[in-house]
Amino acid sequence: MRYLDRLQPLALFVMRLALGAVMVGHGYQKVFGGLHHHVQFVASLGLPAWTAYLSAFAEFLGGLLILLGLFTRIAALAICIDLSVAIAKVHFHNGLMGNGGYEFPLALAALAFALIFFGGGPIAFDHIRAPGASAKSK
Repeated sequence: MRYLDRLQPLALFVMRLALGAVMVGHGYQKVFGGLHHHVQFVASLGLPAWTAYLSAFAEFLGGLLILLGLFTRIAALAICIDLSVAIAKVHFHNGLMGNGGYEFPLALAALAFALIFFGGGPIAFDHIRAPGASAKSK
């Protein structure tokens, strides 16, 4: 199975594309389509209203950074925190499966969590920006 090791860069790339695309889509709706409503919703959860801005921009800008593979670990950390709060405050009471459940945000959080530790891989701008970084992590 050693030949599969050579495909790890592709796996990280696919993880980044999947997570980044979903986060940009969700963040775009919040930032450009209803930031005021998102702020009201977050405040209704008992969280400070300003955290809604953090959440919306973590999703949108973090998703863009993940797609590019730029500052991947930091963006993944922001997304992982955002999704953890969403699970705890919005989805958890609905259970794992079903309408409003936390299965989807949990899967996205798991992708973000993995990217925190693995980074963006060699098919990323992080690799161009700091080429020795991925070699040091091996």
